[in-house]
This record gives sequence, structure tokens and C-alpha cells, in this order.
Amino acid sequence: MSLAQMASGFFAFYLSVSLLLRCSASPEPNTDAFFVAEFFRKMGAAVVPNNRNFSDVCSWPGVSCEGQFGKVTGLVASGLGLSGPIPATTIAKLSKLRVLDLGSNNITALSSDFGELCGSLSHLDLSGNTITGPLPADISNFKLMESLDLSRNRFSGEITREVGLLTNLRLLNLRSNFLVKRIPETIRGCASLVSIDLSNNKLGGLLPVGFGSFFENLTTMDLSGNRFVGKMPNLSSLPSLAYLNLSGNHFRDLALGGLGQALQVVDLSKNQFHGLISQVNLSSTSNWSSLVYLDVSMNELTGEFFPGLGGLKSLHHLNLAFNKFSSQDFVHIELPSALQYLNLSKTNLTGNIPSGFAQLLNLKVLDLSQNHLNGSIPELNTSNLRVMDLSRNNLTGEIPKSLQQTLPRIEKFNVSFNNLTYCAEKLSPAMFNSSFIGSQSDCPIAVNPDNAVSKGRTYLDLKLGFVIALSVFFSSVGLICIALGCRKRTGSWAIKQLSYREEQNVSGPFCFQTDSTTWVADVKLASSVPVVIFEKPLLNLTFADLLNATSNFDRGTLLEEGKFGPVYRGFLPVGIHVAMKVLVPVSSVTDEEAAQELERLGQIKHPNLVPLTGYCLAGEQRIVIYDYMENGNLQNLLHDLPLGVQSTEDWTSDTWEQDNTCAQSITTEGLTTWRFRHKIALGAARALAFLHHGCFPMIVHRDVKASSIYLDSAMEPRLADFGLSRLVGIGMESGNVMVHGSAGYAPPELSESENASATTKSDVYTFGVVLFELLTGKKPIGDEYSEDKETTLVGWARALVRRNELASLMDPKIRETRSCEKQMEEALRIAYLCTADLPSKRPSMQQIVGLLKDIEPAIVDH
Repeated sequence: MSLAQMASGFFAFYLSVSLLLRCSASPEPNTDAFFVAEFFRKMGAAVVPNNRNFSDVCSWPGVSCEGQFGKVTGLVASGLGLSGPIPATTIAKLSKLRVLDLGSNNITALSSDFGELCGSLSHLDLSGNTITGPLPADISNFKLMESLDLSRNRFSGEITREVGLLTNLRLLNLRSNFLVKRIPETIRGCASLVSIDLSNNKLGGLLPVGFGSFFENLTTMDLSGNRFVGKMPNLSSLPSLAYLNLSGNHFRDLALGGLGQALQVVDLSKNQFHGLISQVNLSSTSNWSSLVYLDVSMNELTGEFFPGLGGLKSLHHLNLAFNKFSSQDFVHIELPSALQYLNLSKTNLTGNIPSGFAQLLNLKVLDLSQNHLNGSIPELNTSNLRVMDLSRNNLTGEIPKSLQQTLPRIEKFNVSFNNLTYCAEKLSPAMFNSSFIGSQSDCPIAVNPDNAVSKGRTYLDLKLGFVIALSVFFSSVGLICIALGCRKRTGSWAIKQLSYREEQNVSGPFCFQTDSTTWVADVKLASSVPVVIFEKPLLNLTFADLLNATSNFDRGTLLEEGKFGPVYRGFLPVGIHVAMKVLVPVSSVTDEEAAQELERLGQIKHPNLVPLTGYCLAGEQRIVIYDYMENGNLQNLLHDLPLGVQSTEDWTSDTWEQDNTCAQSITTEGLTTWRFRHKIALGAARALAFLHHGCFPMIVHRDVKASSIYLDSAMEPRLADFGLSRLVGIGMESGNVMVHGSAGYAPPELSESENASATTKSDVYTFGVVLFELLTGKKPIGDEYSEDKETTLVGWARALVRRNELASLMDPKIRETRSCEKQMEEALRIAYLCTADLPSKRPSMQQIVGLLKDIEPAIVDH
């Protein structure tokens, strides 16, 4: 036999064997092996898992069988990348299938014949797919169903009433879908339920009557992330309930007293629960012996913490933050010794942090921020601490050394807005910038030898810079004296200087005189009283520098008297031009509180706010330092100049000096154009919108007016005096203009009630008055409105707007701008909206910014 004949015979034998094997590997039609293989093939998976033989389907991973004919009873195919709709005539033909798990795939729909499994299926898991549409209509046919998990899909519509026919159902999980409307009353038919999870849907309304008593065997209930309203269900008849999550709903009536002894996790956060939490009596809390996790944060609970917290021996997680609890002394509150997580942020705590915190050996997270705690930080057990937030309190003293040594390994740490000192030289700049705002470093220069040389060089550079700055300073003083001499001779633009006799007749809300008997003499050791300059901490200024800059706060440097106090002009060393406001002294505000508030205000930055440069606490006086505004304020530019003369006898404004040349320029090129006045209105609106909506906590200005809107060197509008009402204390907050507004600006609700308090809507009203001023050129009061028998600008302007006589309102100086008449008329309507009598009818400042931007004039005015 030749070699070629032998090769031909071998190839024929190989081919016949291969065909035989391929035929033997194909499953027989209409068998469970065939249906499973077809399902995998059509869903994009390998035909035979692990290259197993088709005839032995029961040996495939995830497949279980029973009986001699190899009937498949279980199919677990989760996370295999199956994609698309379940094909018909595949797994629905598995007549004995009891368990089907297809979770964590990309299945998009059930097969049309899926209901054929109703006679056998008891456990179905389709979680983590992308199935859309309503829940299966024939769900009620699955009488043997014990576990139904359709979570993390895209099912929509209502929970079908037929679900109540699943009397054997023990687990129902429909979380993270798009289900809507109420839970059907028929769900009471699922009396065998052990676990129910309907979280993260759009379900709402009231729970079915008696919902908490339907399921006697229930151990887990999760209804979180929905829109349920009404009363928290009474769960006293559920003795086995261990996990309860009702967070993120709109429940209002709390019923903690009905919680059973088996509960381990209770999450009631982010609801609208209100009333006295202390109604939960001591006997109730003593029943929570198994409680490990308790969260009732972000509700509207009042009163003091409920008693018996210290007795919850198993409690690891406690969160009561952001409620409306009454003021309570922290020292008297008992805490469980096993705590690992404690959040009491914004719960009205007062007093010192208890020294007993050192006994909380397992504590990992501690948040006591936004309270009224004072004193020093006690020694803490930091071996397990990972997160610590003590910001926005009144804490003083030094951060404990043991805590400072732990900081590098703590994941999150914040002690900002206190009055603490520290020396933690190994921390990153990022942590300093975010976590130590308002604190002071007390590290000696030798604490880091590597930096000693560079710091010494820096010190020499500073000395040289200081000498140069002094030269510039004295040169500037000489020039200023010459300029002031010229101004006194010309006189028409100068601030009126009072003689000695006139000073004796000064009257107003705050009389301030500066001679040898004044408060300046009461400040001892002026060179030892520090001045804080936020962005230049190395200047090392003292109160003595302020005295030098203002000639001992002499009236020659006085810019204005105002309701918050007098304002002085001065040049600090290195040539910083500032305006210094000496606040009205109020004994109820401590130095620590004042410093904390000023540090907070110093962090507030916006292009349309007058920057707070720094502050000084000198004796009983609080001196607030601002950037100097070269171009004066809107009241002077709009009403007093060039026809009027500014006078310190005007007690209704807080203004500082303006330059002659700039004022003349504004008069001829600026205020006569609508574009310039619109820029002022929009800038002031943006500043107020930022205070109302961009600050936490929000800031109500309380006294917006033309004299509180300044123009910087670039002619940009800047709003002043924000946040100062907190610094003048409660004593200034009743029965005066700080609450009830300046004459002509006060909204009706503040004028009609002695107990009314300023709100964001009262700021909106006062802004509307300013907008009327910009458009009409008239003062809020004092001008003639006799034609309509009105005594205020608002009453006169609103009457004309109602009659649609808008043209007669326009300031004659800008009326000739024909191309902008429509925009100015719209601005009048915006001012009309802002000055509505009812606060609820006024827009928000965010809305006003949008309205003003819609009528922004073109860059060039013709």
C-alpha cells in the first residue's frame, strides 16, 4: 500500500469519528438538557458550561436535578453576561423547575410563555437586570412562590393587587424600580412574609390600615426612599422584627414606643417626624436591648434627647443630627459605651464636651459640629478614631497633643470656626486650609529645624519690606495731608467736619467721640492687642497700628457715623487702604463668639460683596476692617452728588468717602446711562442671592439700601454690612432699625409688628426700593409725591405701575435712552414684584437675578 493510500484512509477514519462525536454531543430535542442549552445559546452564553457533555446536564455548574430522567429543578445563572429578552420555548419548558436565579445579567424582558412555570416555581431571582414594563400580570398564578426578587430593574406602574394571592410568599424584594402609587390593601394576604423590601421606588400615600400587624413572622422591613406620608406604622405586634428602615419618606407621627425587643437596626432619618422625642419613656428604651443601629437624623424632633441612651449596651451607631432639640447640657447626657459612630451635629448641645468620651474605646466616627459647645477638647481615645468633626462651636484652648499626633492617620478631621490653638507641623496644607479655619498655630519656629533658615530669610525680607512700606506710608500721609488741605479750601465735595461745639450736639443711635477720655484710653497695652488680617497673617499688626492709621480714631479720619457704629479711614503698614468700622459695644456677645463669627464672615467671598479684610478685639470694642471703596456709595452718587453735600449729621446711612474726580466721571458718563444703573442693580441682586442661597447658614442682610451699595475702583457694585447683626447681639435686635429697617425701606410686615423678624423676603422688599431709586432717581422718603398724596417712593411708584404710567416714573437723566425704554419698564415691573405687601408674593433673589439678566442692555448705549 502506497503512502498516499494510507493517508487517504486515515483522513476518512478521522472524519467519520468526528461526525459521530458531534452527533452524540447534540442534545435530544424536547429534553431539559435541550431547553437549557438553547437558553444559554440564545442568551449569548457558552452552549456547554465547562465543556461538559450535553447528556449529563445535571453535572453543569448551577444546574440541579432530581429523578432518573434528569429533570432540572434548579438553574442558577447569575452574573454570566446573559443579554436580551428570555427566549420562548427554553427555560419555561422546564416543568419541574423550582429555583431560577438569573440575577446580575442584562435581561430586558420575560418570555411570552414564562407563566408556564407557575405550577412549580417557588424561588425567582431576576434582580440586577434591565427589565422594563409593569410587574408580570400573571404573578398571582405562582401559588407556590416563596421568594420573589425583582429588585434593581426598571419595572414601573403599580404593585398589582394580585400579589396578595401569594399566600406562601416569605421574601418580597421590589427595591430600586419605578413603582408608583400606594401599596395595595390586598398585601395583607401575604401573611407568611419574613422580609419585605420596597425601597427606592416612587410609592406614596398612606400605608394600608394595620400594615404593621399583617406579618407576624416579619424580621425585615425596608420602605426607605419613597413618598409615604402619615403615621409611622405600629410595630408592637411584630415580635421578630429585627431590621426597620423608613428613611427618606414624609412620615410625621413618631411611634418609637411600639418598637419590639428584637430590633437591631432602626433608621427613621430624613422624614418629617415632629414633636417631643422625650415622650419615649425609659421603660420603652430599656426594651431595646438588642439595638445596634439607631438613626433619627434630619427630622423635626423637639424637646431633649429621650432618656435611657446609656442603657443601650449593644448600640454601636447613634445619629440624632439635624433636629430641633431644645438646648441641653452635654455633660448630663449618658452615652452607650459600645458606640462606634456618634453624630450629634446641630442638636443644640451646650456646655463642655464630657471627659467621659475617653471611655468610648471603640469610637470611630464623632460629629459634634454646629452646636454651642465651649471649653477645651478633652483627652480622647484615638486608637480607632477615623472621622472627627467639632467645627462651628465655641471651643477654646489647645487641641490635645495626643489628638494632634493622631491627625495624620485620621481620614477626616475638622475643628474650623472655633477659637483653638494647635501645633501640628506634619499635616498637609490641604488639611490646614479645610480643617483649621479660624484656629491659630502656636508652633515655635524651632519646631521644624529644616525651615529655620528659610524662615529667618523670610523674616529679613519682611523687615526690609516693612522699612520700604514705612517710607511709602509716610510719603502717602504727606500727600493725603496736602490733598485734604486742598479739599478744605474747595469744600464742595468734602465731608463736613464738625467743630468742637458742633460735636457736643451730635445725636443718633451711636454717639462716638475721640478725645483723651474716650474708650481708646481704656485699651491697655495697645501693642499687645493683635489685629487679624485674613490674607496677610504674617503682618503681625496690633491695635497700636490702628491708632497710628487713624490718629487715635480722630474725627479727622471719620468717614461716617452709622447704626452699626462709626467708620474711619486709614492706611495700615505696607500701604493697605482700609475702612475701619467700630461696632456698637454689646456685652452679651463674648470675644470668642465675636471672633468666631468674624472668622466665618471673612471666609465669605463674592465679587459683589465688600471684602472683610480683618478684625481687632480691643477691650470692649470690636473693630471690623474692610477694603476701602474708592468710589463711595450709591446714595451719594444718586442723590447727594453733585447737587448735595454729604454730612455726618445724616444718621441713616453707613457710607465712606468718595473722590471728586471719580464722582464727576460717574455723574457724566455713568449714572446717566441705563446700562450703568442696570449693572448696579444686577450686582446687588447677585450679592443678596449669594447670601440667601450660597451661604450656610444663610445670611439675611436686614438693611439693604442705597447707602449700603458701594462702588470699588473698577466701578463694580459691592454690598456692605452683611452679617453684622449677629455681632451686635440680641440687645440691638428689638425695636430698632436693625430689625425694622431704615426709613422708607422697611417692608410692611416689619413695620406692623414689634415681634416680627427679618427674612429673605424682607431683603427682597428693600432691594425693590433700591431698584425704584435707580429707575426714578428719587429718594425713598423726602421727595415730593403730593400729586398722588403719597409720602413714600414705594407707594407712589406702585400706584403708577398699576395704572401703567411707566414713562412718568423714569428718571429724566436717563429717559432719553430710547432704545432701553422697554428694558427699564420691565425693571419697574420687577421692582413692583419685589415690593409686594405679602412676603409670599415676592420672588426669591435667585429669580430676581434671572429676571434682571433677561433685560441686560447691550454693551454699547446709543
